[in-house]
Amino acid sequence: MLTIKDRAGTYSEQIRNFLVSNFYVSDVKALMNDTSLLDQGIVDSTGVLEIIGFIEETFGIIVEDSELLPENLDSIQGIEQYIIRKMN
Repeated sequence: MLTIKDRAGTYSEQIRNFLVSNFYVSDVKALMNDTSLLDQGIVDSTGVLEIIGFIEETFGIIVEDSELLPENLDSIQGIEQYIIRKMN
């Protein structure tokens, strides 16, 4: 069974791959885990909905309206930590 650290690494790679495949990321190497996706213009409000769809479909998680917060959805790290919390 994977540890939380191992799962986090796996989740962050899945999230990064989704972002790079579905959004314009000018410099993939500069996309750090704590980079704000909104501030950097990588996603907009419609993009947030796409991220929610990705989370729900990929991880089987229902994203509640009350969880639509920047700390949950605005960075790879935030998304990863949100997924880990929801899956525990």
